[in-house]
Amino acid sequence: MLWVAASVVTLGFLVALEIAARHYGMAGPLTNQAREVIFPPKSGFLLYASMALMMVVLTWRQRIIALCTAIGIDAVVLLARWAAGADLTEGHPFGNGALWVLLGCVVVAVTRRTGAERALLLKGVGLGLLLVAGRKTGDTWLVITSKTRPTVLDQYVATADHALGDPSWLVGRLVRATGPVGAHALDYVYAQLAVAAVVVTMYQLRNVAAERRFPRHHLVRTFLVIGLVGPAVYMVFPVVGPVFAYGADGGHWAVADLWPDTPTPVTGPHHMAFDGITPRNCMPSLHTAWATAIFLHSRKGPRVLRFAGAFWLVATLTATLGFGYHYGADLVAGVVFTLTIEAALRSLERGWDRTGTRLVLHGTAVFAALLLSYRHLPVEMAEYPWVSGPLLILAMASVIHGYVRTTRLWDPVPVPVPKQPEPQPEPA
Repeated sequence: MLWVAASVVTLGFLVALEIAARHYGMAGPLTNQAREVIFPPKSGFLLYASMALMMVVLTWRQRIIALCTAIGIDAVVLLARWAAGADLTEGHPFGNGALWVLLGCVVVAVTRRTGAERALLLKGVGLGLLLVAGRKTGDTWLVITSKTRPTVLDQYVATADHALGDPSWLVGRLVRATGPVGAHALDYVYAQLAVAAVVVTMYQLRNVAAERRFPRHHLVRTFLVIGLVGPAVYMVFPVVGPVFAYGADGGHWAVADLWPDTPTPVTGPHHMAFDGITPRNCMPSLHTAWATAIFLHSRKGPRVLRFAGAFWLVATLTATLGFGYHYGADLVAGVVFTLTIEAALRSLERGWDRTGTRLVLHGTAVFAALLLSYRHLPVEMAEYPWVSGPLLILAMASVIHGYVRTTRLWDPVPVPVPKQPEPQPEPA
């Protein structure tokens, strides 16, 4: 019943978002996803990653059949496009096959499976399709933010960011100094965040096929909640980022061409008008939030997975700042945002108690305080950076410390019992 209710709510939300998108003269998430059944997908990697998530419920023989079927369909579709003279550079040349396999598994579940086997296969397909739907929903949300929020608060955040030493300006110069090699590597990490999430999730779900059930909490749940709640904050606190508000990418809408060479002057900030195209997707940094979630969920994996999670977090933080997509204040808010959501989901899984409730309330209060300070105290923060900067870091650290302390209480590390020496026989 819980899965049915979640499916109905998700479908209703997608339909509402489709209607809202149509109101602004663009295709919504349902239309964009249906289009990728035939036309080149926006991200073939994401579709194959979604199929990989679905395959956790299959046997190894079924996985090989599904993968070969997807590759074969992609080859046929690509040849058909080439024969028809279609533009092969539009979108990704592969990915349709993975989507066909996902949809085909729905048909197999309904027509060839019964009882628990049908429910398990449908859950696997739903998990894969939710990842794709989350991406499409996010894309639509970003366009809606640009259409409904004509003014942005970048001047407030840029002024408050002086308290942290203008990290976006500093890292932007460092990334530029690395040349095209460093920029391309960071861009790949930044763009393939969902693929990294799938790798961690597949490790968490590695026993689903054998146990015939899903764990109660895993990374995809956190990813989806972050993607649903985050855009709502975008609507309250619209920010476009330094590369647009203070860089050449902003065109005539930018305050000046300052990023990343010249920090912004400390003046009285105010709302500034911006174009109707650029997403207002900075506060909080959801890339930081998702990378933090990957890091958290990789901690219980093997060493290589823990290393990969830490690498993806550091590389994502470097990319978000170095490409001018976010201010340092966005990253601080993103970390607090993720830990609060993760604490709420884990409390929901294990049952609410005093420690979980206290952690969620603390994270929510710190997040709200951060937004209020960025909006109402930016000049004071910039004028006293040696006070406000450490206070920002301490506020974030308090949530990190609370999360680590609380989760250790929830998941105590087993202490091995020392082996007792065997009694020696008494001499005769």
